[in-house]
Amino acid sequence: MSKFRLLSAAIVAAFAANSAQAQDVVRLGNLKFAHYGAVSYIKEIAPKCGIKVVEHVFAKGPDVMQAILAGELDVGATASEAAIQGRANGAPIFVVAGFAKGGARLVARPDSNIKSIKDLKGKKVGVTRGGIHEVLLAAELSQAGLTYSDQPGKDVQLVFLAFADLNQALLGKNLDAIMQSEPQSSQAINKGFGVEVMKPYDTPIGEPVRTMVMSEMFYNEKRPVAAKFMKCFVQATKTFIDDKAVAEKYVRESIFKNQITADDFQDAISNSPYTYDITPKHIQVTTDVMGKSGVGKMRKPPVATEWVKTDLLDEAKKSLNIK
Repeated sequence: MSKFRLLSAAIVAAFAANSAQAQDVVRLGNLKFAHYGAVSYIKEIAPKCGIKVVEHVFAKGPDVMQAILAGELDVGATASEAAIQGRANGAPIFVVAGFAKGGARLVARPDSNIKSIKDLKGKKVGVTRGGIHEVLLAAELSQAGLTYSDQPGKDVQLVFLAFADLNQALLGKNLDAIMQSEPQSSQAINKGFGVEVMKPYDTPIGEPVRTMVMSEMFYNEKRPVAAKFMKCFVQATKTFIDDKAVAEKYVRESIFKNQITADDFQDAISNSPYTYDITPKHIQVTTDVMGKSGVGKMRKPPVATEWVKTDLLDEAKKSLNIK
């Protein structure tokens, strides 16, 4: 009888442990870029944080927002413009951290004789529609006094393509220049079919900060799990900042399956360093530039101080002695 009771107790304990574990699943939306690598790495160390992270990879930031709206994700990694547009159009989300800075580069064909943003007049420039790269391109063109549209008749003709297709279009000489992400812009330069014109960080936005967003429901109703996730995020990011060999190996081998070189990775991360932090001011400036440029349809531009909440990040950094 005692053996039976012991077995029963073990089964009950195992069931309780499994149930607790099942409750602590975090559904994470992510994108396939070099500077999103630390976010992806969270799932590798999640068991040590007392959670299970299930990662879903999307083609672009607005897709992450749609999945959060549909209740399919708890947390998402995306560029700021997708988060801002999502919040403006009713997505119940909070920005809870930043995870990378920069990550954009204007790259031209070597034979295009494009040396500056003003040289884009009369040219075809590729960019991904609705992304932070379109916001940055619009801000740079406006700052240079150039008009632009995806229709003929303006100073610069925009051609909207997916990130994956921009390099091919430049290589095939179908475009004069592209506003591209990382590591694709570094690949174009290292393979010789692109040259850097500029890193587009001299507008009021500065270096764009990629955002970690949480659904309001997850933030408010599953706070202990949200806190565990945020601590895991900080640990993963610290690992990638402190140990560049681990970061490179994981991004090159696990994410890109050795399709990018060591030089591609190092060049990409030098232009998109990992970080933890974000400020309401940065999100507000980005929101204002989006409003002026018309990139991203917003019913009501959100006020950053109302939805940028870094308390979980601050607690996680404090617990790990990170300033």
